[in-house]
Amino acid sequence: MTLYFSYENLTWPEVFNLPRDTPLIIPFGTGYDLERLASALGNPSSAGILPAIPYGWAGSGLQLPKGILDAYVQNLVRSLFDDGFARIYVLCPQQANPEINTPWIALPHLSLVSAPSWLPPDNDRGKVVIIPVGHTEQHGFHSPMSTDTLIIEAIGQGVARTVPDQAACLPVMPYGVSTHRSSFAGTLNAGGRAFEDFYVSVIDTLVARGFDRFYLMSGHGGNSSFLVNIIKYSGERHRRIFCATAWLYLSSPEGVHALEEMRSSPIGGMGHACELETSLILHIRPDLIKMERAIDEMDFVATPEYYMDWVEGGTLIANPPWDDDTRTGAYGAGSLATAEKGKYWLEAAIAEKIAHIYEIHEQHSRREARRIAGYGLWSGISSVLPG
Repeated sequence: MTLYFSYENLTWPEVFNLPRDTPLIIPFGTGYDLERLASALGNPSSAGILPAIPYGWAGSGLQLPKGILDAYVQNLVRSLFDDGFARIYVLCPQQANPEINTPWIALPHLSLVSAPSWLPPDNDRGKVVIIPVGHTEQHGFHSPMSTDTLIIEAIGQGVARTVPDQAACLPVMPYGVSTHRSSFAGTLNAGGRAFEDFYVSVIDTLVARGFDRFYLMSGHGGNSSFLVNIIKYSGERHRRIFCATAWLYLSSPEGVHALEEMRSSPIGGMGHACELETSLILHIRPDLIKMERAIDEMDFVATPEYYMDWVEGGTLIANPPWDDDTRTGAYGAGSLATAEKGKYWLEAAIAEKIAHIYEIHEQHSRREARRIAGYGLWSGISSVLPG
């Protein structure tokens, strides 16, 4: 009998200690027969299931052009190979047929008989489509690999539940970009260019279905610069949409005020596996936090224009090795986290994002009114030429 474990629930030292011949599986969707999977793997004593890729593949309801998802997945596989794992498999529905340079296993899947329930229906056109993007990466000794994914999923779904007439939320994507992944075991990396191509293609596909307002919500700082590129590309490709992103969450003036109301740490106490993220997971999934292992790390090499806190400080932008500033993978004061703080900050993050949803609607409607009225070049170049 094969014992399956959830990779995303582990901490990075637990990933570090896994035998490197442990089978690791990246699934396209969920709901497979695990006994059949064990048989295909040769019935190993244990195997790790990584977070499922919710869309992009044939049968997912949001299929992307051939090669877009394959490049994304190949980078994830390469991350695991770089960490020394030797048995990595992609698990997919029989109709998916990925073109990747790694073994894949095709099994029957629910997508063969029914459409996914999360797919936004046609009558959701006119809503803002929330696209939450998390990540699977180390979060110190005490927090799970799924920290970023769990947090942004809770925020995105919380927004959609609170204002269902204004927004619809896609399933969270559990993989993003980590340029620092070699520092600590377990972190994956979808690759910047593959990541950009993937989400530009997601926007292309949704625009073709009639959607015109999008909010890419990120729970992982490493995604941010690439998300900016995505919205720039998409805005040029589709001139009548409004596509936006923001720096993580609790970064608006109201969000920063909410942080200051409850935080116990000084500047430097909120960054990664910190007071904020640990508090949020203590509220969302307290079973995954090992508070007895939390180690505060605030020995960041700080200068006036480059220092670490949740809303990054100073005018300099850089990407030095993580292990310059942390011995455990954490940045900040995780020991000061509480579930009470997490509940307060989650509610504040949802409120912040709801305000953004209304602003996206306002931006789109006001711009469309100008276009329809023939503002500037929308009425033809002759209308703005002199003479």
